Amino acid sequence: MDLKTLTYIVVGATFALYLGIAFWARAGSTGEFYVAGGGIHPIANGMATGADWMSAASFISMAGLIAYNGYGASLFLMGWTGGYVLLAMLLAPYLRKFGKFTVPEFIGDRFYSNTARIVAVICLILASITYVIGQMKGVGVAFSRFLEVDYDTGLYIGMALVFFYATLGGMKGITYTQIAQYVVLIFAYTIPAIFISMNLTGNPLPQLGLGSTMADGSGMTLLAKLNLVVTELGFKEYTTQTIAGRLDMFVYTLSLMIGTAGLPHVIVRFFTVPKVSDARSSAGWALVFIAILYTTAPAVGAMARLNLHATIQTGEIGSPEGNLSYEERPQWFKNWEKTGLLQFEDKNGDGRIQYYNDKNPEMAAKAEGFGWKGNEMVKVDRDIIVLANPEIAKLPHWVIALVAAGGLAAALSTAAGLLLAISSAISHDLLKGVFMKGISEKSELRAGRISMAGAIVVAGYLGLNPPGFAAGTVAIAFGLAGASIFPALMLGIFYKRMNKEGAIAGMIAGISVTMLYVFQHKGILFIKGTEFLGDLGPNWFLGIQPNAFGAIGAIVNFAVAIMVAKMTVEPPQHIQDLVESIRTPRGAGGATH
Repeated sequence: MDLKTLTYIVVGATFALYLGIAFWARAGSTGEFYVAGGGIHPIANGMATGADWMSAASFISMAGLIAYNGYGASLFLMGWTGGYVLLAMLLAPYLRKFGKFTVPEFIGDRFYSNTARIVAVICLILASITYVIGQMKGVGVAFSRFLEVDYDTGLYIGMALVFFYATLGGMKGITYTQIAQYVVLIFAYTIPAIFISMNLTGNPLPQLGLGSTMADGSGMTLLAKLNLVVTELGFKEYTTQTIAGRLDMFVYTLSLMIGTAGLPHVIVRFFTVPKVSDARSSAGWALVFIAILYTTAPAVGAMARLNLHATIQTGEIGSPEGNLSYEERPQWFKNWEKTGLLQFEDKNGDGRIQYYNDKNPEMAAKAEGFGWKGNEMVKVDRDIIVLANPEIAKLPHWVIALVAAGGLAAALSTAAGLLLAISSAISHDLLKGVFMKGISEKSELRAGRISMAGAIVVAGYLGLNPPGFAAGTVAIAFGLAGASIFPALMLGIFYKRMNKEGAIAGMIAGISVTMLYVFQHKGILFIKGTEFLGDLGPNWFLGIQPNAFGAIGAIVNFAVAIMVAKMTVEPPQHIQDLVESIRTPRGAGGATH
């Protein structure tokens, strides 16, 4: 059976499964729509959280980042997993004890203010929409390749599918769908990695294969071989290269950690378990399920990079026959060229593909001696690495089809969770909580679904012109959540003296500073041509890149909130007593409306 037909069958079967589950578990009440009725087992919830969490950025983009940034990209692994430790220890049990549906609801009640609630909703929507843009990029990349259409068409198809099953099931449908999606995406990620690790090193465990000796008889370890290959082509040494300076790396990791702990679509998962202790064990299980993918990603990235260079650089560097002839390029190369995400330009007219770092002066001088006129792989989108990896490694067609299904499962599961967070913020927190308190359940559900549709349209439009690769866009969303929501939750739980004035001022200051910094480097609302400082290192504050600025925004938030709180009146006594009771884990009821 040819690859295209097999891909349609595998992807179609997984979608039939998701839609069947969404229909079977469709929500009949707002309680089931928002928190699945509050009755999901911690292991099931951990698995659903894992799928919710492992977005297109984790599945599609992270290994691409590691492939091209080597050791420097380890900050994504540390930041995105470390955030779960923060969440499990500092936030999840206390928020579950409080027993409300959503993050803005907690902030509104804890800070006894509808204004605080509205500010939290705005912060949540800004972070979530930015995050959905990253998912839409992933959906567009996956659909464009496997339906063999251009990126834009792939994105439109993905938008329609997300809308259908996110609006139908609500949290109850999404939870059970995400358990199925976790199983699909984890098999899709690990099976090719096992095959490729066996091919290259003879070791079936990719985590160990990364440090094992190559099976080609060279006696070199995989990482030593990769270092040799990339440095000979003028790229930085794989195991020592960094993304930026040490301060930037530290701040970037911190930003991802606090962003993880402040992301509304992850926090709402901990309202879906029966008991407070379950909230903590849910976070533990989620970390276990996430670690399976995150410990495999460095091997996937390294092996993909090695295979890509081996495909193009077929012989000795500089020899006339040493590079792949464009006419003899493999089928996967042609397939990705159709999407526009892989582009070749024959600069010296020899009909062969030269792929090297022409920005390295030493390599550029050598290349000139070989008769090369510049790097001819003018575009290798990092987001294609995982999806192209099994094709590059010449794995069986069913493995390639499985990867397609996994990539789509990853992007769609997170997009659905985020859209639910946006819809609950608008319908539950703004309409029912502030503006239309007497609204019926039916009208609230309708408003939720309409707001979800609106969010998909906005995210889809921005997904057509994303502000970067999927993981970079997602990092900005983490910065926005970390700068606004995380400090408000921490101060709300652990600082009795924090009042509404401090919380509101802190959230506004944190998100404003972060957005201003991001927009002046990435463009206002990410629209190209409106960036007035340019996304260049010399213009960065203390060398900190825009994607990492959330941690600085959080520091501003904490500082402003505490200063304003000290200068204004204390919160009422009953609020201070409430904070005391949240900190005692016993005695939590079901999630209350």
